[in-house]
Amino acid sequence: MPLALLALAVSAFGIGTTEFVMMGLLPNVADDLGTSVPTAGHLVSAYAIGVVLGAPLLTGLGSRVPRKRMLLLLMAVFTLGNLASALAPDFGWLIAGRFLAGLPHGAFFGVGAVVAARLVTEGRQARAVATMFLGLTVANIVGVPAATLLGQHLGWRATFLVVAAIGLAAMAALTRLVPHIPVEEHQDVRRELRALGNRQVILGLLTAVFGFAGVFAVYAYLSAMTTKAMGFGESSVTLVLALFGIGMTLGALAAGPLTDRALRPTLYGSLGALAVVLVVFPFTVHVPWAALVMVVLLGGVGFMTTTPLQMLVMNKAKDAPTLASASNHSAFNLANAGGAWMGGVAIAAGWGWTSPALVGAVLAVSGLAIAATAGFLDRGEGKASRVVAAHGAGAASQPTPSAHSS
Repeated sequence: MPLALLALAVSAFGIGTTEFVMMGLLPNVADDLGTSVPTAGHLVSAYAIGVVLGAPLLTGLGSRVPRKRMLLLLMAVFTLGNLASALAPDFGWLIAGRFLAGLPHGAFFGVGAVVAARLVTEGRQARAVATMFLGLTVANIVGVPAATLLGQHLGWRATFLVVAAIGLAAMAALTRLVPHIPVEEHQDVRRELRALGNRQVILGLLTAVFGFAGVFAVYAYLSAMTTKAMGFGESSVTLVLALFGIGMTLGALAAGPLTDRALRPTLYGSLGALAVVLVVFPFTVHVPWAALVMVVLLGGVGFMTTTPLQMLVMNKAKDAPTLASASNHSAFNLANAGGAWMGGVAIAAGWGWTSPALVGAVLAVSGLAIAATAGFLDRGEGKASRVVAAHGAGAASQPTPSAHSS
């Protein structure tokens, strides 16, 4: 694997840290800025909205920009957004800073996945994309817990200053390690939009929205489940979140080679396994060691879905994959928001703290159904194409009537 993937992974580490650290800093931010924790929760939403809007917008605007320069520009916006968050004088400015930091998220991973796939030989592309995503998973093991502790002891502004410094380090690594990749002559916004309208791409994005929502239906409330359902103390929350991150990392490591070998079976298997883990999860929470094992498994099978979904939309978008690749991260963030909302509805309805797991299982099965439908349609389209090709070849092999025979 080329060293350029390390630069992409460092960038992903910074993005993953700033995306998830706010969940642990909400009480600190609320106390410092004189607002409530539920109101401070809008900071999480502001980042997610930035991701959803920024992925297609910035990807479209940068469709004619060389890949390396685009990555640097996106990381510069990310760094500026975190610096603005650290220096925000009030809650309104902090909302704006979080929105700005979220804008380049989807576009960076979209462009970065295309770059990663083109840095390696055929047959190793999914592994390259998974290597970039390792930065995101390691952020949940190291970056988020460390940044949360830093914010609790030195103030939440220190956290965003450190993340801005990571952004600068990532820009230096991108400058040094990523080669120049020119813009393809045929690349333009209209071609990217047409590729995004491909039925298989749309079904892939819908699979991400429903399937990955199953993960976040639980992850959004994992801290509360740790103390209220599993019976652990508040000091154990960081450990449980780190175990989830370890599972994510193991899932990413496994997903790369499996996706290179068999993309759709890896997708089906990971979504099916996710549904099973979510169904079993509520029955294990009262057994400490079993609950911790299930947390690792949830992170593993949940994140194993990301690489095959990323490669699926890139493959089906063919020679205009960047917008589809970036839009996949908009889909993931819609999944984050939707899964968290539906899990919260279940808790508010009085179904118990583990009820989001069963909601997540339904979402995972829905994602699997969409993926299976897409696979069935894809086989039908492929069979029809082969029939047409065979018919054309047969017609071409027929002798042309001569003037004498007529």
